[in-house]
Amino acid sequence: MADNAAGEHEHESSFVESVKEKISETFHKEDSSSSDSDGEGKKSSPVSDIKNKIYRLFGRERPVHKVLGGGKAADIFLWKDKKVSAGVLGFATLIWVLFELVEYHLLTLVCHTLMLALAILFLWSNAASFINKSDPRFPEVALPEDIVLGVASAFRIEINRALVILRNIASGKDLKKFLAVIAGLWVLSILGSCWNFLTLLYTSFVLLHTVPYLYDKYEDKVDAFAEKAEAEIKKQYAVFNVKVLSKIPVGALKHKFA
Repeated sequence: MADNAAGEHEHESSFVESVKEKISETFHKEDSSSSDSDGEGKKSSPVSDIKNKIYRLFGRERPVHKVLGGGKAADIFLWKDKKVSAGVLGFATLIWVLFELVEYHLLTLVCHTLMLALAILFLWSNAASFINKSDPRFPEVALPEDIVLGVASAFRIEINRALVILRNIASGKDLKKFLAVIAGLWVLSILGSCWNFLTLLYTSFVLLHTVPYLYDKYEDKVDAFAEKAEAEIKKQYAVFNVKVLSKIPVGALKHKFA
């Protein structure tokens, strides 16, 4: 009996050891497969690095559609729905023609439009009883509170961001950004002296309907040209910095007025 018990015990221990070996082999295989996959990921990383190093205009990392907001406005500017985009651009052109070429005034246009709309609706409501038709039902129009608050919050965030940028520029910490802003304001002042505000606004609207669409269509060619142009601008700025900006005693003035 003792011999049988000892034999059974040895059999059980050998069975347990064989199970442990199988489990350990399984884990080793999983570890080796995971290490192989990690190795493949490491091998594929240079490709992703090359893709990340591709030059994009203004350091853009997202598609043009996402840069423009990714909503209906982006679809309109990129002409995803040509009928809607053409309709919006046509309406803006009509407004510009009425105010600029016909020399209509805003208050006059609003009053005449309301007069015509109210007259048509009034006559339609009274004529419905004579032609045996039901009275027209006018929908109740009201601005939702969440939309108004969302638009106001978005404007507040953008205005605060612009004020922070202006404060950082005025503090004199970044001369390059200061010169860029001054140059931009100078260009806007020249454009404002050539055209009035409505024409400038309409021109900007037309550019929003053309420039993003053309850039999205010829993205690679534009980025290649912009890369060369940026390299040349940096080269000229380095020369200008050595010959002019480096000789301006900015630090001495800061210590003097501190």
